Amino acid sequence: MDAAALVADTPRAQAAALRSGDITAVALAEATVAAAREVDARVNAFVTIDADAAGVAAEDADRRRARGEDGPLLGVPIAVKDDLDAAGHVTSWGSRARRTPATADSPVVATLRTAGLVPIGRTTLPELALYGFTESVRSGVTRNPIDTARTPGGSSGGSAAAVAGGAVGLATASDGAGSIRIPAGCCGLVGIKPGAGRTPGGGWNGLSVQGCLTRRVADSALYLDLIGDFPAPLADAAEQDPPPLRVGVDLASPVSPVLPLDPELEAALRRTAETLAGLGHDVREVRTRWGTAPLGFVARMLHGLAATAREVDDPTLLEARTAEVARIGGLVPDAAIAPARRQGAAVGRRLLADLAVDVLLTPPARGPAVPVGHWAGRRGLPTMLALGRHYAHTPGFNHTGQPAAVLPVGRSDVGLPLAVQLAVAPGEDARLVALAAQVERAVDAARE
Repeated sequence: MDAAALVADTPRAQAAALRSGDITAVALAEATVAAAREVDARVNAFVTIDADAAGVAAEDADRRRARGEDGPLLGVPIAVKDDLDAAGHVTSWGSRARRTPATADSPVVATLRTAGLVPIGRTTLPELALYGFTESVRSGVTRNPIDTARTPGGSSGGSAAAVAGGAVGLATASDGAGSIRIPAGCCGLVGIKPGAGRTPGGGWNGLSVQGCLTRRVADSALYLDLIGDFPAPLADAAEQDPPPLRVGVDLASPVSPVLPLDPELEAALRRTAETLAGLGHDVREVRTRWGTAPLGFVARMLHGLAATAREVDDPTLLEARTAEVARIGGLVPDAAIAPARRQGAAVGRRLLADLAVDVLLTPPARGPAVPVGHWAGRRGLPTMLALGRHYAHTPGFNHTGQPAAVLPVGRSDVGLPLAVQLAVAPGEDARLVALAAQVERAVDAARE
């Protein structure tokens, strides 16, 4: 089998080739490292590419398979976002201010090792995972492989660029305000934010969860089953059509002042709504009432960012805008966090019920990927306000703990990915995966 061709294939296809003996994990790892170096030279997706460590992990995977072991992702290469601790390595979080090597693996990295995946390198992110673009003093500018003049989004921008560029089929990602879903929308990938507490994480006062970036819903579901705790396997849900659902379409921005919605993105959303109606779902337009929930989200996020900034080795090396946001976050009293968390959970329980819908269909942002440097030169607070207006549709579901997914549904006239977001009630991760996979199949069929 052509190892180079398999590198950019789906993790499920890679696992099948490894299981059948058509390729070894060592050969696949070598080809993946070579592809990663090529992609990195073009888009700056990696902090490090570690061929030696990948080779060791691949050899171990081959030995395990030779002993008769199997696993859904045994021997499959993976890129790891540089926000996950691996023993002996500095977890940079995109910052020059972090210098101390981790003393132990994070729960996710430990799970990856146990499952026999093959980490090939660590991917870039903005400083302290704070921004919806991946540009930092430490690592420079990460670019979108679809159009290198554009951002891949953030904070999981390096992971998205690695997958979209064909360096790897699977990369870890985390999401505290949209950091899985924003890069998915920018790069034409699948990004699923699981419900709160389903996967390791919990940073930013419970806003953040762990997940991944892939090209297909079923691959993301397979990975989430590996690292998460769900009542039923998500991989099974990806193979089944959901029952008829009530779908609410909300195109309005939940924050003010409102940015206009890109016309091509709006058209893609309306086509998706028509697709859902054609699949038997009851589709209607709604207007979500968030009330004061955005204030609760901001309190949790700023307070959490301030705590993260206090943990760095040398605060003087923080970028000026990050330090500014951290100082503002330091003004949020500890006593405000528990009420904010209760507010988020309460809004999550009633949000869809109040609209009498099972699912929300929204944009992931007010438009496709913006040019690199779009927010360069701004101070911390203006940067956050501008990001909040553009990426207005993702943070709310971190605050409420609701599962949400972004998936590609087409391209703009200039070739930029167009994507939609689906969100369901807390605890309905399987329903989200089933519906996302159904939409994915319908989009595939329309292209044929």
